[in-house]
Amino acid sequence: MSVAGDQALVGHTLDGRYVIHERIARGGMASVFRATDLRLDRVVAVKIMHADLGDADDFRQRFVAEAKAAAKLNHRHVVAVFDQGTDGDITYLVMEYVPGRTLRDVIRDTAPMSPQQALAFLDPILQALSEAHTARLIHRDVKPENVLITPAGDVKVADFGLARAVNTSTTHSGGTLIGTVSYLAPEVVLHRGADPRADVYACGAMLFEMLTGDKPHAADTPIQVAYLHVNEDVAPPSTLVPELPDYVDALVARATARDPERRSPDARALLHQVRQVRHALAAGLPDDPELAADLRPSRRPGTDGEPTQQVDFTGYPLDADEHATVATRAAVPEHTMAWAPAAAGLAENEAAEEAPPSRRRPRRGAVLLLAALVALAVVALAGWYVADGRYTDAPDLTSMSREDAVSAAESAGFEVEFTPDAFHEEIPADHVISTDPEPGERVLPGTLISITVSKGQERYEVPDLAGKTLDEARTIVGSLNLRIGETPEEFHEEIPEGSVIRIANHEVGEQVRRDTSLDLVISKGREPIAITDFTGKTADEAQAGLQEAGFLVRVEEQFSDEVDEGIVISQNPQGGSAFRGDTVTIVVSQGPEIIEVPDLSGMTEDEARKALEDLGLEINATRNPLAGDDPKVRFQSPSPGSERERGDTVTVFFS
Repeated sequence: MSVAGDQALVGHTLDGRYVIHERIARGGMASVFRATDLRLDRVVAVKIMHADLGDADDFRQRFVAEAKAAAKLNHRHVVAVFDQGTDGDITYLVMEYVPGRTLRDVIRDTAPMSPQQALAFLDPILQALSEAHTARLIHRDVKPENVLITPAGDVKVADFGLARAVNTSTTHSGGTLIGTVSYLAPEVVLHRGADPRADVYACGAMLFEMLTGDKPHAADTPIQVAYLHVNEDVAPPSTLVPELPDYVDALVARATARDPERRSPDARALLHQVRQVRHALAAGLPDDPELAADLRPSRRPGTDGEPTQQVDFTGYPLDADEHATVATRAAVPEHTMAWAPAAAGLAENEAAEEAPPSRRRPRRGAVLLLAALVALAVVALAGWYVADGRYTDAPDLTSMSREDAVSAAESAGFEVEFTPDAFHEEIPADHVISTDPEPGERVLPGTLISITVSKGQERYEVPDLAGKTLDEARTIVGSLNLRIGETPEEFHEEIPEGSVIRIANHEVGEQVRRDTSLDLVISKGREPIAITDFTGKTADEAQAGLQEAGFLVRVEEQFSDEVDEGIVISQNPQGGSAFRGDTVTIVVSQGPEIIEVPDLSGMTEDEARKALEDLGLEINATRNPLAGDDPKVRFQSPSPGSERERGDTVTVFFS
């Protein structure tokens, strides 16, 4: 099956640059993968064309041409095209990777929407299409699945121009109509070509669906839906949502007019009309007959004399090739409606020719009646066969294993393909979540059934973010489909300011659901601590106080005649703040300095005086009057070895 080929691409590197990761979408023309651009170190989306799309060379030429056209669009609401190339037999397109949801998901979850909300989605879509129409490029596959909505709420339109890359043999063969049938304009159904008004019709159909929760035309089979597009007007959305204003009905009618001449000519014109309606809604107008009349589809020439809007579509592609998510026969039932009168007329002519002249009048009524009954029976039988008889019920494969589902579907005569696997809270991994067509839906034998298989419960492992910056954490968490919740701040002695300390509400390694919020505690850096001045306090008190605050303490000692022993003389720093682990120096008094009195015996007066003064002692010299010219120390008080404080006096006797 084709999915095997897609799986084989995972891990492959295209052109030595794009590393292919998991498949994120699959359609009839291509599969889309999340990938990494090694050269620019960024995540991208790579669309890889299926290998079975007809003549390879012709396909590549058309694909390259359309990729170049799409790459010319540079608009904030358009998914950007970065690169296109081939690697061996692989033809690929590199686009902007847009995480988030599609408009289809939003419609499924919230429709019917308020007109304000629906038009808020439609406005950026029309901005994107206006850019394309100005560049003379038609999207031709506008549908909710091609409208991407980022987690921040930005709207982006994808797949511009890619429909035309499909080979003609795959899109227009034997009356086959390929396209997303719920949004196809009538002229496309009838193979009359496509211009910007086909995109306008698709936007009108999406608007109807957003407003009501239902598609504009619903039927049991795609062919019946196509028939309704051609033969029935889209109903006013107020028939389903009565409170809608008349001008909203008129806007939908203008965009979905079956006659393209009565439709808004392009996306820019429809965007102008949408904004008129948004202004009226903002003003709170329950109805506005004048605006509604202005918006309603214009008349064709010959009805009331109003001129048809003339639009120059020169240069627009007008072939009937259409990209498909649904394929159906274009021979819509309108062709069968002429069978009855034709058959009746034929029977009448045959009866007139075969009846004998003498009995022609009496038998004419009976023959006509019989012919009419036969014709009606044929029509009824043909109508039953076309509408129902040739259809069968799609099988119920839900909750079967992948292998059992394939076996059951193929045994019933259906072909099988797999859409990207999806997470499911109840259906176990590798078992079927859903099918398209749905179980019991009336389908043709041999119809291709798209199967979505469960990947099991969607769980993601809580990463270890400690030490990461907040920006790094956002990138990691976003890549895991999780969210950043609260970000309280705390001081931390090791983790720098602005980085993650821990996850507050979940354990690292814990398995959590998609979009789970992780509350991150962010570091404010080291906590500053106020410094208390302990000058005049005891050394023990100063050391205990500073250490308790978180500082390291260095103690220096110093003699002091003024400060008592054990008391802090000074401190550095004396105030302000510092960080835990910083050093604060205190100078502690040793009290007055104690000096040992030296032995001065035999010294002259000059020698004794110098020895005492060098030690900080004073001298009181007494001389014997009978001493000679050079007296020596004969006696001192206090005696040598005695302890005295600096500045004390030593009495010395010379003789």
